[in-house]
Amino acid sequence: MVHVVDDDAAVRHSLGLLLKSVGLPISPHVSAREFLATYAGEPGCLVLDICMPGMSGLELQQHLNFESAIIPVVFITGHGDVPMAVEAMRHGAFDFLEKPFHDQDLIDRVRRAFEKDARNRRRLSDTDGFPGRLESLTTREREVLRLVDGPFSQSSCAVAASRGTPCTEGDVCGLRQMWQEVQGAVDNILFTTSFADLCARTKAPVTRGRPARKEELARLPV
Repeated sequence: MVHVVDDDAAVRHSLGLLLKSVGLPISPHVSAREFLATYAGEPGCLVLDICMPGMSGLELQQHLNFESAIIPVVFITGHGDVPMAVEAMRHGAFDFLEKPFHDQDLIDRVRRAFEKDARNRRRLSDTDGFPGRLESLTTREREVLRLVDGPFSQSSCAVAASRGTPCTEGDVCGLRQMWQEVQGAVDNILFTTSFADLCARTKAPVTRGRPARKEELARLPV
């Protein structure tokens, strides 16, 4: 789903016709608050006007970051809004287009945003099982894992051997594979998660996957 958030009815209408013409489903929203009241974390992307009355596009982006939302944001900006667009990119926006733009440029960016959203969701899905897998380790496997400073090395095995329980080839191969998968999962999180997202995960409950509650919307700019 392509969520189009713009306070200009003509812009919403024209973007809707353009995106529908290439088979992309759209959901238009007149304001950031309207979008937040209905968005439930479904796959897609967000085409967002950077300057709107009430809650601006930048404020909506910051709110989504705090809520750990992973939907890619494509900003649409006027000529004088480029510095704000640069700020938006610093906070994790997928891309931006300066008005006037070619129709194909928007279509291309939206399609790439869809691809990025799909990759992000696969990566999050891949990391979901790691806590359970780590809990399933045997006592011996946990002991070996604690000795690892990086990919499994001869020195790690030597330390284990000095405790009277030498590492077997199976220990090393199995745990090396898990270690590589863990490293890949951490890299995925670091490269797909904003700093605000990481802060939110440690300091506040995540509301990704449901509409914003009324009390949450009440705290946002009018």
